[in-house]
Amino acid sequence: MPKATRPVIGVNADFVAAGKMHGAYMRLGAGYADAVLAAGGLPIVMPLYGKDSEIGAFLDKVDGFIMGAGLDLDPRRLGTAMHQSVRPMAERREEHDRLLVRRLMERQMPILAIGVGMHQLNVACGGTLFVHLPEEQPRAMPHFDASCNGPHRHAVLLNAGTRLDEIYGGGEIRVNSSHHQAVKAVGARFRVSALAPDGVIEAIEAVDQNWFCIGVQWQPESETASALDMQLFECFIQAVIRASIRQAPVALAA
Repeated sequence: MPKATRPVIGVNADFVAAGKMHGAYMRLGAGYADAVLAAGGLPIVMPLYGKDSEIGAFLDKVDGFIMGAGLDLDPRRLGTAMHQSVRPMAERREEHDRLLVRRLMERQMPILAIGVGMHQLNVACGGTLFVHLPEEQPRAMPHFDASCNGPHRHAVLLNAGTRLDEIYGGGEIRVNSSHHQAVKAVGARFRVSALAPDGVIEAIEAVDQNWFCIGVQWQPESETASALDMQLFECFIQAVIRASIRQAPVALAA
């Protein structure tokens, strides 16, 4: 069988628990697969596993990983009170993702984290979270508009000298926005790479320049994303290819 030229990109599935009218099922927005394919990668959906050994076996078969968006992190697991606005993700997904994030960071696998995926990376490194922005930051601009017919958008200011600044070309971009939670304090292995005009953190990235690990608050895979967002997936795939080349075993001369 010829060797695949596309890097294999894992994407974690969301999970919906069984209800009165349906059984439990996993789901993934088509935009993730479409964006990875368009950028030159081969997307593979990761089911929800329950053991480190199963997660490790899956990660052995992929070259990079996308931590996808989903519902909210449960603040009670972070040591803070529950809020009526929170829609916690299924416990089964949260347990799986906690193990997954730990293993991804141990391997320093190239990562693109989106929405709550960024929050998961951040809290795993000691960062904190705004549980409900409108109450904790009442002077913040709107980051979510349920009454809006089209996508809610706002400006994002890229921090000069960051990897994200290089990807998007610097300065200011406009992004889609649909969140009420946000990064509060940044975890030890990350730095801020983009802010909203109100100071809310919109993106973080690894301090280690040799590790491609970026988290963004917006949805670059969505139909409402801008054309510039494809550059994020393309640069991610190129970083995965470079990391795979560095890790490839060197053939010894006869």
